[in-house]
Amino acid sequence: MTATIERGTATAPVPSTTAAPPAPKPRKRPSGFLGSSTGKKVVMAVTGAIMVGFLVLHMLGNLKIFFGKDSFNEYAHALRTLAEPLLPYRTVLTVLEVILVASVVLHMWAAVSLARRARRARPVKYVAKKSQAGGYVAHIMRWGGVTIALFVVWHLLDLTFGVVNPKGYDSAPADRMIAGFQPGRWWVTLFYLVAVVMVGLHLRHGVWSALQTLGWARGGRRRMLQVLAGALAAVLVLGFLAPPLAITMGFKG
Repeated sequence: MTATIERGTATAPVPSTTAAPPAPKPRKRPSGFLGSSTGKKVVMAVTGAIMVGFLVLHMLGNLKIFFGKDSFNEYAHALRTLAEPLLPYRTVLTVLEVILVASVVLHMWAAVSLARRARRARPVKYVAKKSQAGGYVAHIMRWGGVTIALFVVWHLLDLTFGVVNPKGYDSAPADRMIAGFQPGRWWVTLFYLVAVVMVGLHLRHGVWSALQTLGWARGGRRRMLQVLAGALAAVLVLGFLAPPLAITMGFKG
């Protein structure tokens, strides 16, 4: 006689408790060269070089005021008549201004994008306090950028468009410059001084950072390149400050 054993609950199949694997996240599309950190650094380097070139040429043009009003006015007129009569009046200067504005915007975009990417890559703040030097640089770069932006707006309204200049737009460029930095408008000169110093600090840090990014600031060249970045910034600061200070102090008029 064969015994039949019925399966009870003890031998019932046990339901699986293994969780299903999570669905794979959709892969992000590649953002391209400009979306990468390297691309943004290249944008900063190229636009920074454009702005440095502009600063050097602009400084040299401003120094022409020391050779007389006629020399400065001829320089200003030459900028507006570049490539004439092949191109209409002020065409080349307008194109250069558009390139400069685009460079400033792209430079700021790249800087902000890189800063945000760095924060996302390090969501937890350091336990140790930042060094005083690092905090100082960050403070200068942040508020220096705001000061420079405000100054550029004022500078255009004052010496380019003559809106806030005592002589107005119809006056000669040399007359606008001299009127703009008269002793009675000492606060304009002070604003100019602060903004130009901020430009110098910004430039020194930017040039040094670019040299580090390129891998040139290594070994024995490090100190030499630090001096070079500081010297370039100092020359530009002194060159830009010489005309307004001379006018405000009465040495030029």
